[in-house]
Amino acid sequence: MKLGVIIIQVVFLHVFLFLGAALKEVIPLPIPASMFGLFLLFIALNFKIIKLEWVERGANWLLAELLLFFVPSAVGIVNYDEIFSIQGAEIVGLIGISTIIVMGITALIAEKITGWKRSEQH
Repeated sequence: MKLGVIIIQVVFLHVFLFLGAALKEVIPLPIPASMFGLFLLFIALNFKIIKLEWVERGANWLLAELLLFFVPSAVGIVNYDEIFSIQGAEIVGLIGISTIIVMGITALIAEKITGWKRSEQH
């Protein structure tokens, strides 16, 4: 039963991806279709058109399995000898530093949002 709910919710999330792709065809901005879909999902959740419970388990599963989506690209990097040169080391260092910055900013924003939600509940 739980697996069925997760599958249905992932399919429901893909509906927003397809809606985003359709919107991208209408609005030719240099933004990926998935971002259009994510924005549509945000709007639908914000205006309570859909309930969080309708997508929460599927979204949590996708987040839990996110690493699997990056493994093929990480393995593909091994095919490039340039990554082991000085320039490659600089690129890897830059990627590492930018990842740490993004994670730090995300943590700060999450803390702020959590603080706001706690203050609203009291």
